[in-house]
Amino acid sequence: MLRRPPALLPLIAALFALYFIWGSTYFVIRLGVASWPPMMMAGLRFLMAGAVLMAWLLLKGERLPSWRAAGNAALVGILLLAIGNGAVTVAEHQDVPSGIAAVMVATVPLFAMCFSRLFGIQTRWIEWVGIATGLVGIILLNSGGHLGGNPWGAIMILVGSLSWAFGSVWGSRITLPQGMMAGAIEMLTAGVVLLAASSLAGEELTARPTLQGFLALGYLSLFGSIIAISAYMFLIRSVTPAIATSYAYVNPVVAVLLGISFGGETMSAREWLALAVIVLAVILVTLGKYLFPPRPRVERCK
Repeated sequence: MLRRPPALLPLIAALFALYFIWGSTYFVIRLGVASWPPMMMAGLRFLMAGAVLMAWLLLKGERLPSWRAAGNAALVGILLLAIGNGAVTVAEHQDVPSGIAAVMVATVPLFAMCFSRLFGIQTRWIEWVGIATGLVGIILLNSGGHLGGNPWGAIMILVGSLSWAFGSVWGSRITLPQGMMAGAIEMLTAGVVLLAASSLAGEELTARPTLQGFLALGYLSLFGSIIAISAYMFLIRSVTPAIATSYAYVNPVVAVLLGISFGGETMSAREWLALAVIVLAVILVTLGKYLFPPRPRVERCK
């Protein structure tokens, strides 16, 4: 069955959301954690976004999913949003520059390919070349500069990236609610878990958040969560996976440029090289299966 091409305007709008809105969230997180404790901000972000999305879906007449599908979505939400995004938020609170965090998170497709192999999904030689290239980029990124002097920040982002990659692969092989209901449950669960973790960690507001802090929280909830996730769901239904996942090598570039232009962040020559190497690795992994399709098997008659 041929996939019907989407209208041009919705396609451009969805790609803009993934490329630039998701790419900008790293810088906005950096602005937000200047006013909010990190896990508290991340928890409020997902709780607000999940509540709004769930209310909208129920008003539209959507039915609640089965307990099994809802439970699976809750676990995926913990892996992707609570651990994956929460780790990035905490790392940026510990002075990891937003651009560097985005470059590190760009390794998610590389880890996802490794987990895919564990689940028995066929891989190609070009994808393993991408993995090796990505490891070189990670070593370059962590051997000096910002992450070299902040090992805990690097470890947190690495753990978050691994959790996001595993959750993405595992989530594609289990029963989940249909449409945006899965995203609503994932965000609600992540919000509750992150706020509970914030309370257990003793996070508290020492002063009223600034206007910048409130605007950052609102932007992350509305644009970074509801709109961007809706755009991603539209793309995976409308275009090839290669196009839908192309944000993985655009986001770090957007994040780096925003951090340098507006956040006063800097990157060393080694970190620029690491960015180029990691983006190349992600391109090899995400596009390799389309540039070098497997040869069809010819079965001999017995």
